[in-house]
Amino acid sequence: MRPTTCHADLPVMPKQIELLTACLPLQVMEFYCESCETAMCLDCTEGEHREHMTVPLRDVVEQHKAALKTQLDAIRSRLPQLTAAIELVTEISRQLTERKNEAVVEITGTFEELERALHQRKSALITDLENICSTKQKVLQAQLSSLLQGKEHIQSSCSFTEQALSHGSATEVLLVQKQMSERVAALARHDFPERPHQNAHLDCQVETEGLRRSIQNLGVLLTTAAVGHTSVATGEGLRHAATGQHHSITVTTKDKDGELVRTGNAVLKAEILSADGSRVAETEITDNKNGTYEVGYTLRSEGEYSFALSLYGQPIRGSPFRLRAVKPSDVPQSPDDVKRRVKSPSGTGGHIRQKAVRRPSSMYSTTKKKENPIEDELIYRVGSRGREKGEFTNLQGISASTNGRVVVADSNNQCIQVFSNDGQFKMRFGVRGRSPGQLQRPTGVTVDMNGDIVVADYDNRWVSIFSSDGKFKNKIGAGRLMGPKGVAVDRNGHIIAVDNKACCVFIFQSNGKLVTKFGARGTSDRQFAGPHFVAVNNKNEIVVTDFHNHSVKVYSADGEFLFKFGSHGEGNGQFNAPTGVAVDSNGNIIVADWGNSRIQVFDSTGSFLSYINTSADPLYGPQGLALTSDGHVAVADSGNHCFKVYRYLQ
Repeated sequence: MRPTTCHADLPVMPKQIELLTACLPLQVMEFYCESCETAMCLDCTEGEHREHMTVPLRDVVEQHKAALKTQLDAIRSRLPQLTAAIELVTEISRQLTERKNEAVVEITGTFEELERALHQRKSALITDLENICSTKQKVLQAQLSSLLQGKEHIQSSCSFTEQALSHGSATEVLLVQKQMSERVAALARHDFPERPHQNAHLDCQVETEGLRRSIQNLGVLLTTAAVGHTSVATGEGLRHAATGQHHSITVTTKDKDGELVRTGNAVLKAEILSADGSRVAETEITDNKNGTYEVGYTLRSEGEYSFALSLYGQPIRGSPFRLRAVKPSDVPQSPDDVKRRVKSPSGTGGHIRQKAVRRPSSMYSTTKKKENPIEDELIYRVGSRGREKGEFTNLQGISASTNGRVVVADSNNQCIQVFSNDGQFKMRFGVRGRSPGQLQRPTGVTVDMNGDIVVADYDNRWVSIFSSDGKFKNKIGAGRLMGPKGVAVDRNGHIIAVDNKACCVFIFQSNGKLVTKFGARGTSDRQFAGPHFVAVNNKNEIVVTDFHNHSVKVYSADGEFLFKFGSHGEGNGQFNAPTGVAVDSNGNIIVADWGNSRIQVFDSTGSFLSYINTSADPLYGPQGLALTSDGHVAVADSGNHCFKVYRYLQ
């Protein structure tokens, strides 16, 4: 190895430059100081570095070369992985561009087809218009011709007769008298068509509001930010199964940063394979439309299987899973295998639903964050059954104020309880009784623009108004209301009360003067069957839940029917007796589905969007619903005697 000369060929740091200046120019660098990590000449080993550990430079260079080679081999081994990753990302990018182009073609084709349909309908309407007009004109022109002809005959006869009378001789008058008399008499007796044989009514009525609403919501772009390597699967069915029994697991999708994805429609694939790679069971994937998916399956044979879950073709975290199936008799028993089950609040049809398991709570509230946030959107729950502060017995209505308070109608405790947005108890008020200012059965509650608390009292048959600190101010609706349930305040400050018993909606001024009322018992658009709660959207339209008609109905501010949505059932957008309702700032309508114990979200036209995930701590007969000032959903979980607050992304 060629000796290295001082100050030449070596890249050095500032500290090394300072050390090397002690060496004479062009001195041979043959040694290495391990303490200072620098090369040096012989003179330096006897000078500044005489007490340091020095070794021959050639030995150190060989060691460093070997170490660098090892590091080089290590990073070179990553090249195939990076190459594969580049190819994968490039392919995904290509597919994304391809699908975008396909979507553009599909959108363009669809709207061109709609344009053709609109032009065809336009042409058909104009053709029909021309035909109707032509038919009517023929009748009118025939009548006009008859009238003109009659007018001409009368004018001619009058002119001839007047001429004869004025200028004719006696002989001429006698000669034409009989002829003209008969002609004039005939014209006098003639029945001319003086009344119109047709009318000018020809209007074109095109109902565009519904069409515009449909067009505004026409087409949905489906995409998510979900990726496989951060998404997770949970559930006992991932690794253990009993033959012949149905099992399910939950897949929760996340984005590249590990944040929960809140929307559905991801492309999820599930396969259960035997050792030879053959598929052994069909899997069913249910999209919950909130970023979670249920994967169900039933295995028929015992054995060891591979449970593969992939998202957009990429394995989710931990996939494939090793799944073992045994006979039901071989499954070990545990206390968790026995679950308490009760009937749904619907009370009909034998519909069975598991009752929620209550989490431990303090005297007033449970505000502890959930340990596993992928289970549902629950932030906290407040309350248990009882009569103390922060306890409830059959709570009904719930509302939220702009100053960060949650107000609850505690129906069977005959009081109103107030909490902060984070669930801390603030106050309660209310005395049982039937006098003004007392509460007998508070069901609905809202907070008006002045901060006053408006309470619908079902058994007292009126609406009470209290100040923000619970002092009674006024009552309205006495003598008119039969059983008020829900209550809301519109943008004009009017108080809207839903009369559950009378099946109608009353609108009052804040002083109690009746503005209008609408509705009656029945199944038509302007009728109700046990209406429950009410909300007002940003257009000042009135949204009412029609309990026994299993629908939600929307009316103008003066009670004109606009549209309705929902039907009886358990599917997306169906209801089993809707109760609470709220409207967010975008006009989306949030509905508590009492009999199905869930919360559904719809757009402003009533099209189903998603659920709020409540699976980890299930609801049991939810009643009132409200949006808190910080944008979360608060629901009165009546069957569990508590209220819960869930995350909600607007």
